[in-house]
Amino acid sequence: MKVNIFFLTVCAMILAACNSEKSTRSFITGTYVSQSEGEYSIASDTLVIEASESNNYIIHRKTGFKRITEGKQGKLEYETEEWNALYDEGTNALTETKKGKVITFYPEANKLLVGKREYRKLGIK
Repeated sequence: MKVNIFFLTVCAMILAACNSEKSTRSFITGTYVSQSEGEYSIASDTLVIEASESNNYIIHRKTGFKRITEGKQGKLEYETEEWNALYDEGTNALTETKKGKVITFYPEANKLLVGKREYRKLGIK
C-alpha cells in the first residue's frame, strides 16, 4: 500500500511539472509592457516575444523615454533592440544569450520579470 501511495505521489508531481511547463510555454509569446518613472527619466518599455525554432525565441524590445533635466521633460526618444533567448525547460524561463538576462514567467499573474523589472502581458482579460 505504501508503494502505491509513493508511486501515485511521484506520478502526480511529474504530471504537475509537465502541466506547468506546458502552461508557461503557451504563455510566452505575446506583447508585454512596463512603465517606470524616476528623478531623471520617464520610460515605457515594450517586449514582443515570438517563437523561433526549437527552444529559441526572438524578443523585440522597444523603449520610449523622456529625460528630465532641471525638472523639465525633454523630447520623446526611442531605442530598439533585438534579443535572442533560449527556453530552459527545467526553470520555465528564457535566458537572453548575449548578456545573460533571465526572463521569468508568471502566467497565473499575467506577467513576466526581466531581473526585477515587471512587465504585464497585453491582450489577456
